[in-house]
Amino acid sequence: MPQLRAIPDADQSTRLKARESWHILGIISEFIEATERLAAVRPAVSIFGSARLKPGDRWYEFTIGLARELSDAGFTVISGGGPGIMEAANLGAQAGRSPSVGLNIQLPMEEASNRYQDISVNFRHFFARKVSFAKYASAFVAAPGGFGTLDELAEVLTLIQTGMGRRIPVILVDATFWGGLLEWMRTQQLGRGLISPDDLDLIQVIDDQHQVVEAIFEFYQSRGFEPTEREDESLLSL
Repeated sequence: MPQLRAIPDADQSTRLKARESWHILGIISEFIEATERLAAVRPAVSIFGSARLKPGDRWYEFTIGLARELSDAGFTVISGGGPGIMEAANLGAQAGRSPSVGLNIQLPMEEASNRYQDISVNFRHFFARKVSFAKYASAFVAAPGGFGTLDELAEVLTLIQTGMGRRIPVILVDATFWGGLLEWMRTQQLGRGLISPDDLDLIQVIDDQHQVVEAIFEFYQSRGFEPTEREDESLLSL
């Protein structure tokens, strides 16, 4: 693609620059809205999982119960705002005492946002949405899911590993589902020296609803839920 200065038609160049400028302003507006809507939601737990799981599925029902218990324990619950596990997370959270948050994004092949949200933030850009998941969460819980769930899991692990995000609990539910991936991490990534042994310690696998909540509280027992000054500084770099 030619550089704007190389475009001989001044009108065309102006149109391109105007379009890109509006695009940048749109991205900024998403960050501003997310900051205004979510600044007071801490402590919060982000829950991920498949949009394709239906009511009646074991992990859909598990997520409802977990989100309700987290909400009653004082945690805002954040989901992607869509169907499946996201819906279950918002449904359970809304039935509890704390806010149910949906970070919604419009996708061409996905159903509309679920209706169980006390706070809804809408995004057009995946990366702005991912920053919000990472910035405001005190813990991550990943249920069985597809590429999007893997994307979010890899994102949060990378942020913690590199020190760009603060250390928080990362909990996987359904040991059978995640077992193959974890074994691949041990044999291939760790076995070839591509990650450190400590990196695998960032992940917990817990299939009991109450133990998930207990693990989050245990992690923060000695340090409190508020980010330290250093962690706040690192979060500004997301």
